[in-house]
Amino acid sequence: MKKNIIKLGLGTVTLGFSALHPATEILANEAILQELEQSQQNQVTSVSQLSDVSPTDWAYEALRNLVERYGCIAGYPDRTFRGNRALSRYEFAAGLNACMQQIERLVSTPGGGGVGDGDLATLRRLLGEFETELSTLGARVDSLEGKVAFLEDHQFSTTTKLAGEVIFGLSSIVAGQTNSGATEIPRVPVFGNRTRLELATSFTGKDELFVRLATGNFPDFADTADTAQASLAFAQPEGNDVGLEVLNYRFPLGAVDVLVEGAGGAFDDFTDTVSILDGDGGSGALSGFGTRNLVYYQGGGAGLGLTGNLGERFNWSLGYLASEGASPTDGNGLFDGGYGAIAQLGFNPSDNFTLALAYGRGYNTSEISAYSGQFRDVVENVNTTHDTYALSMSWRLNPKFVLGGWGGLTNVSTLNTFVDVNNNQLSTGNADLYYWAVSLGFPDLFREGNLGGVIIGQQPKLSGTSFATNEIGLTDDSESYHIEAFYQYALSDRISVTPGVVVVTNPNNDTNNSALVIGTIRTTFSF
Repeated sequence: MKKNIIKLGLGTVTLGFSALHPATEILANEAILQELEQSQQNQVTSVSQLSDVSPTDWAYEALRNLVERYGCIAGYPDRTFRGNRALSRYEFAAGLNACMQQIERLVSTPGGGGVGDGDLATLRRLLGEFETELSTLGARVDSLEGKVAFLEDHQFSTTTKLAGEVIFGLSSIVAGQTNSGATEIPRVPVFGNRTRLELATSFTGKDELFVRLATGNFPDFADTADTAQASLAFAQPEGNDVGLEVLNYRFPLGAVDVLVEGAGGAFDDFTDTVSILDGDGGSGALSGFGTRNLVYYQGGGAGLGLTGNLGERFNWSLGYLASEGASPTDGNGLFDGGYGAIAQLGFNPSDNFTLALAYGRGYNTSEISAYSGQFRDVVENVNTTHDTYALSMSWRLNPKFVLGGWGGLTNVSTLNTFVDVNNNQLSTGNADLYYWAVSLGFPDLFREGNLGGVIIGQQPKLSGTSFATNEIGLTDDSESYHIEAFYQYALSDRISVTPGVVVVTNPNNDTNNSALVIGTIRTTFSF
């Protein structure tokens, strides 16, 4: 809306907030009060102190008298007067009132401060002419004070911000097989949602207590397709039951940022995943595999995360999360149950290039093994540890094209003997798996705010084992490739629609299974 500026004795003042929301109006008028407090600091004692005023200006003498004789003119903080702009009657009334107060102070001094009876008569006449405008300004101040008092009594919180996200997903598996081609995956269209409400509270201005409530009923296609390769990033199979999903508290400790995860912690809460397509399901990639490097999925729960910088170009992250950290039973708790730990070093040689090297270690939390079908079945009920070495990269080649990529090598070790699907007794051993992906991101594609994306990669493949027997044929695991494309169209700053398709060749790393194809349309509302 239109803003009016006062510059006579008041410094810079913004008027005319009647069309604003009350909260916005209060914030604006707080700025006014701050500017009024600063006006005395901007007071000039000589017209030569105003950099944009020269003796050739037609009002130079009048301005010089007001400055040097009465001292009731204040310039802008940059010592300019900006005398060529227009002035409203309200602005002049407020400035006149300020000058009158200054002259009254001069009159009260011995000798009258050089102010004569003629000066006072002129000022009284002007004040009479602008009496209506001055009364209006007073009424506006009274009205704003009332609104401030009302909001203080009825505000939600002085420290908490509420945000939310709702996703509507229309999806279907349109092709695919499992059980070595013996079973057709059901082709049933579904329509579901994922809903999140987030409360962020700060007590010092530098810390944050974060609470996320979530619900939804969008299914995890991994259950239907019998492979984690089918998981979409916005799956929320909760039956629309509302629950606490995330609870953490972040605060600075010297140069280190500390994150205490009370519930629902994840590595990406405190670690840069180095992907422009990582929108945590609400934006960007549609699939879990296409969202981020798989190393960031290998841990979750309660624990601690630390982040910091090493100079201007390096950053680091450390974290430990226990999957059953709140359980006091044997085989659970913070240190006796499943856990995941991560360490990452990031390198930013420029604003357009990021490289991150990560190491993950865990017990019974290897998400990667779940992607490799045959190996998943073998170690499903076996205790395991894992070590993952991962590399992620993002390179903005120009404002509308970002090249990304990631990959990793994981070693999974079994900690007890087990029986395979052919009833072979297998001793403890280990297996190596690897995966990779290349992503193409197209920010502002066809329109500002849009995002196009393509992900091509190889799902985790078993490359070798050290088990005592080779009868299960794990080393013959087939390559399973992931191909994904989507286009995120922004209807507004708060609403986007994203159609896309996900194709997985040789689902469960089995050449007997025909390609898995998933079509989806995701609509995201954020507030």
